[in-house]
Amino acid sequence: MSSNLILDPSNDKFKDECGVFGIYVNKPMDVASMTYYGLYALQHRGQESAGIAVANGESVDIHKGMGLITEAFSKDDLNRLKGFAAIGHVRYSTCGDTRIENAQPLLSKTKLGSIAMAHNGTLVNADVIRELLEDGGHVFHTSIDSEVIANLIARGAKKGIEKAIYDAIQAIRGSFAMVILTEDKLIGVRDPHGIRPLCLGKTAEGYVLSSESCALDAIKAELVRDIEPGEIVIIDDNGIKSYKYSENTQCQTCAFEYIYFARPDSTIDGLDVHESRVRAGEQLFREYKIDADVVVAVPDSGIPAAIGYSKASGIPYDTGFVKNRYVGRTFITPSQEIRERAVAVKLNPLKVNIKGKRVILIDDSIVRGTTSKHLVDSLRRAGAEEVHFLVASPIVKFPCYFGIDTPYRSELIGAKKSIEEIREAIGCDSLGYLSMEGMYSCFKENCGYCVGCFNGMYPVATPIEGAK
Repeated sequence: MSSNLILDPSNDKFKDECGVFGIYVNKPMDVASMTYYGLYALQHRGQESAGIAVANGESVDIHKGMGLITEAFSKDDLNRLKGFAAIGHVRYSTCGDTRIENAQPLLSKTKLGSIAMAHNGTLVNADVIRELLEDGGHVFHTSIDSEVIANLIARGAKKGIEKAIYDAIQAIRGSFAMVILTEDKLIGVRDPHGIRPLCLGKTAEGYVLSSESCALDAIKAELVRDIEPGEIVIIDDNGIKSYKYSENTQCQTCAFEYIYFARPDSTIDGLDVHESRVRAGEQLFREYKIDADVVVAVPDSGIPAAIGYSKASGIPYDTGFVKNRYVGRTFITPSQEIRERAVAVKLNPLKVNIKGKRVILIDDSIVRGTTSKHLVDSLRRAGAEEVHFLVASPIVKFPCYFGIDTPYRSELIGAKKSIEEIREAIGCDSLGYLSMEGMYSCFKENCGYCVGCFNGMYPVATPIEGAK
């Protein structure tokens, strides 16, 4: 068990994949700083490394660093990046080690000049293509599948950038939302299933591409639309043009974008993230009418659902846990015994709202269940008479192969235990998960979603799970 698993509830969640951002302007502007602020708004999608590449018409310059965007960049770093177009990336490692070589964007020198690329998602056939490219003499410098795409594009560069990208994405399978920067173009690509999000924004000076619309708000850009599944957009001096590279497309956005990953102030594929989470809470009440005194949430992602449950039930919502926002990502305690005592370092129950009350505790999801047990225990120590645990998503039973760092199936509590066994393991008085039908009722009608982690049915054929 990792040293900070117990202390931080986010360590018992699916890990946010990555965030990408791009901007192209038609008048002098500090595009590096604009990208910095865009990535700052996407920081929740990855905290291990950050990078920005800037094009000036003749070359592409890049800076990358480990850690948060504020740790990876100084003012001098940003000042050195001059140009009219930029892309940026914040990373959580879903594939490849945590080291600076694997930080993105990746910069390649090709017959067309310099090309930088940032990728959110995971390829399910990356190993096969990597082996073929290596047999053909390509040398790889990283262990990430994004370099496979970069190599495919570079290999076809003599045909022109648009044809090179088109050919490259015909060969790859999996999830990808990409931003690509040449010396004079900004290009965005979304996979044929639209598993990972990508949207288009506009400013008075030009266009913006982003994983989430909240990053557009950060630089006062307007949301124009989502990039469609199977679409390539090319932004340059002539404006913007778009074409579909795949006819057989159906939007199947990752359901976990709405459940947990995305910031609540984002809109993805036309669905307001906060509203969908509030509706999940209202739906939980329809499925589980519990007699209780107070509704509390596991902060922060459980809050909208708890508000929804409270609104639907009439049971008051109140603060159940006080969150210590100063516990860093590398907070380490010296021993298992101390860790067990230090559960309250990250979240501490607000006893005045808990003592003597029947409590409904709402979280967005349960993955391993370790943190859930400690939260229930802490509510009981704070004097709760009853603790009823409700989960604003269905039971997670399968891993994700499309850009989320998920535990092996053997570590997923929902894959091994019945609901009653999970209830016993967590120690609550009752436990309820949102049904699949209930989840769909919170989403847009006539739209598809990737729900493979709930039912094992994925939009793209996945690797054999083997010993996982």
